[in-house]
Amino acid sequence: MINLINSYKTLFLRLAIAYIFYFFARVLFYLYNSNMILIESFQEFIYLCFIGLTFDTSAILYSNVLFILISLIPFKNYTSEKFQNRMMILYFATNLVTYSTNFFDFIYYRFSQSRLTTRVFDILENETNKISLAGSFIYNYWHVFIFFFIMVFLWISLYKKIELKKHIPAYNFKFISFSIFSSLFIIFICVIGMRGGIGNATRPINMVDAHRYVDKGIHADFVLNSPFCFIRTYNKNYFKKKNFLETSKVDSIISPIKRLNDSIYKQPNVMILVMESFGREYIGAFNKNRSIKDYISYTPFLDSLSNNSLIFTNAFANGRQSIEALPSILASVPSFKVPFTSSPYSNQKIQSLVSVFKEKGYSTSFFHGAPNGSMGFLGLSNILGFNNYYGKNEFNDNSLYDGYWGIWDEPFLQFVNSQTSKLKEPFFSTFFSLSSHEPFYVPDQYEGVFPIGDVQMHQVVGYSDNALRLFFESAKKEPWFNNTLFVITADHTNQFWYPYYSAPINRFAIPVLFYHPDNSFQGENDKLMQQMDIFPSIVDLVGYNDSINSWGRSIFSNEGFPFSIHFSGTVFHFSTEKYTLVFDGDDVIGVYDVNDYWLNKNLINNPAINYEEEEIYLKAFIQDYMDRIIDKKLD
Repeated sequence: MINLINSYKTLFLRLAIAYIFYFFARVLFYLYNSNMILIESFQEFIYLCFIGLTFDTSAILYSNVLFILISLIPFKNYTSEKFQNRMMILYFATNLVTYSTNFFDFIYYRFSQSRLTTRVFDILENETNKISLAGSFIYNYWHVFIFFFIMVFLWISLYKKIELKKHIPAYNFKFISFSIFSSLFIIFICVIGMRGGIGNATRPINMVDAHRYVDKGIHADFVLNSPFCFIRTYNKNYFKKKNFLETSKVDSIISPIKRLNDSIYKQPNVMILVMESFGREYIGAFNKNRSIKDYISYTPFLDSLSNNSLIFTNAFANGRQSIEALPSILASVPSFKVPFTSSPYSNQKIQSLVSVFKEKGYSTSFFHGAPNGSMGFLGLSNILGFNNYYGKNEFNDNSLYDGYWGIWDEPFLQFVNSQTSKLKEPFFSTFFSLSSHEPFYVPDQYEGVFPIGDVQMHQVVGYSDNALRLFFESAKKEPWFNNTLFVITADHTNQFWYPYYSAPINRFAIPVLFYHPDNSFQGENDKLMQQMDIFPSIVDLVGYNDSINSWGRSIFSNEGFPFSIHFSGTVFHFSTEKYTLVFDGDDVIGVYDVNDYWLNKNLINNPAINYEEEEIYLKAFIQDYMDRIIDKKLD
């Protein structure tokens, strides 16, 4: 009996040291991302670490389930050196694989602003240059690997210090009975730990439960850990129908089928320029009325162009990844828990700007300087029906390849200009840039030309802004230019410097700019806008005699319900002109003033707050979104 108790004590200690290293990982995660996860005091830090134990326990027990089960079996040679060496290999083979995801997240979180989940595989699956990107990651973030190997060394050292007394079990009735009942009890405790609690109301905890344990939404990612998030998102289908409201009521509220036919322009060319990672933070014209101390702009060309454009200073992305942006911009189809293009429902007929313009007799083209097929753009362009796809293959000059993503923005934009001049008018074209991205390099001839700034993004934003300037200078000389409507926006945001843009809601803040050479667009518009609104807004300008299928609204119309929605990584954020609702997929768990970008003061229990209209619209939208995607009604 004593021998069994010693074995269980050894098992407990081996599992306990995992908590030490999960704590170290949480500390390092905070140090790498403290500008986005604001913790006001040491006491608050410790309190949040204590909350994190619930999620650490679940991850540690899942990671060690096989190790625990084998440890509970009283093998005759269990205490032998050979057996224990094999147990040590099993222990670290599972623990270090899962533990390593925390370290990857130290850096990845800066760009995704959400904990690492299995959705990263959807993104990598569509990326063609994985090896070069992996090499860049290792080179630029070598210090993360150093920290990881230090933790591994310390962990192995501590494990070896836990001695297991050698013994030979006596297989009598008392020994076997005690072994069975104690093992069942330990397994029961482990199941409770994996689930995150006990009781009929307790389901296995998931990522959204982090919001239930913390007072401030920005702390949810801190109390989580990456192994837990991986485990909870593995092999999950997030497209499930909802039944919040009667179908007739949903149809009356949402009304995605709409007619927009103002026809301000007659058969203009239309070009959308989607700038990689161009958060609204970097562009001075979009921050003139923000009280941001010591603000610096890194986009002199866009600032100048904005003087002769209509800019939307309160616009937001619907997603965090490039792969999620194009369906939102071109077809008003956002992505939430997983990219729509990686879902089982992406291969269906979708009405979009492409199909609308093709019906109007336009030629349609997509430009992206990456290797053809990167990010799944080639497949999406085929689904949407673009006539032409121009990528790295069509550019056909590897001397201007950046070595990581594709062709540098400046030469590729000149290629866009030359190819556009060969197109039959009217045309609809979409360009997606790529240079303003990790690993944040500029061509050798531009080293030291653009301001380094305070974060790595600032220099490459300056480069891509200048590439735009040179493109417009060239395009002005072409006959198609004067009859072209330009729309400039971004796919998502990236690194932050100013606290205003580190706030959870403003991490999705992007620019939207409408420009026409005849100066018909002027001024600044602060209406709430999102990527989904670009599709109907353009249709409203150019006219279309049929109806469109869009969850967005025309920003040039007073009709429709202004809102913005995105998935934070754990919950939905649904903003209206009055409130921001935090939604876990089934229930509203937070209500905030729309200007409370940090989501600090939850008003959900304030009797003076009436958010019924917003909640009904949100649930109607989610229900309609799932119905139309699953039933393939996007055309």
